[in-house]
Amino acid sequence: MGRRWKKVMTEKKNIKAIGLVSGGLDSVLAAKLMVDQGIHVIGLHFITPFMGSYSGGSSGETLIDRQARAVGFDLRRLYPGEEYIEIIKNPKWGYGSCMNPCIDCHIYFLQRAKEVMEEEGAQFVFTGEVLEQRPKSQKRNLLRMVEKRSGLEGYLLRPLTAHRLEPSIPEKLEWVERERLLNIAGRGRKPQIALAEKLGIKEYQTPAGGCLLTEPNFSRRLKDLFDHGVWDIDSIQMLKVGRHFRLGPHTKLVTGRNENDNGVLANLALETDVLFEAEGGGSPLSILRGETTEEMIRLAAAITRRFSRAKGEPTAAVRIHIGRSGETREILPDMIDETVVEQLRVV
Repeated sequence: MGRRWKKVMTEKKNIKAIGLVSGGLDSVLAAKLMVDQGIHVIGLHFITPFMGSYSGGSSGETLIDRQARAVGFDLRRLYPGEEYIEIIKNPKWGYGSCMNPCIDCHIYFLQRAKEVMEEEGAQFVFTGEVLEQRPKSQKRNLLRMVEKRSGLEGYLLRPLTAHRLEPSIPEKLEWVERERLLNIAGRGRKPQIALAEKLGIKEYQTPAGGCLLTEPNFSRRLKDLFDHGVWDIDSIQMLKVGRHFRLGPHTKLVTGRNENDNGVLANLALETDVLFEAEGGGSPLSILRGETTEEMIRLAAAITRRFSRAKGEPTAAVRIHIGRSGETREILPDMIDETVVEQLRVV
């Protein structure tokens, strides 16, 4: 094996691959398998509004940064824009159990990976997918369909499950050694966990730590936003925190549940928003967004007081700040019936 191995390693100095990396176990293992074969890996990490909780724009080192350093791949972050949101709104291949259009998303991410592959002069794309791990999106026929529709037919390698699939062009041309790829299939994760321990990979995201589109509460909030025809990235970020109330077809109120929510809402507030806070401390910060009337302002003030420490005090005022004009004033809202509050609540 000595001479052949030296020859392969020499040739692989010029082999470059683009990998989709999420921070999860499967994708970091796939990247490690490629790096260990002497391939220059560029990991693409997509940052979407539907990932985890709102971070407030923290610039510290993340899990994916540490994985890239530990495994030895270059990391590039991509930020899908409005074209991606349109895919979420109107998926060609439909939704899963919530508002998760997994097939459409995967085709989109692979199409973007193909663009980067061509820009970088890379030879192929790889992912951490495992056959039958997700029964609705990782069946054999769906894997083939996604590969074809992304424009990567033959040039998409799935290292963890490669022996269950037809050899890809990278394997046929010996850019990668097929015998060093794996034969994993199904929903169990014991083989991956054992491999991670063997390879010294200690940090990875849990299987349930990914996409908010698979969560029922978030999906209901997102559907409400889409159904009422007014959305932007900022409004989508607000779906991750607080209590949400629909006051009108184009008017929504969000109240913080705790200090962290209040801080997030303060960061997301727009000049066109109206902000509310009950006097006396212990109040949520509330944001009223959209078309507003004086009646809606008074209703929003009543809901804000309802969730403050002063909820039982009919004489407790609520301070409002109208962003566009800079006007600040106090109002004394009527006490609000709990039934009305629940009727207005989105989730």
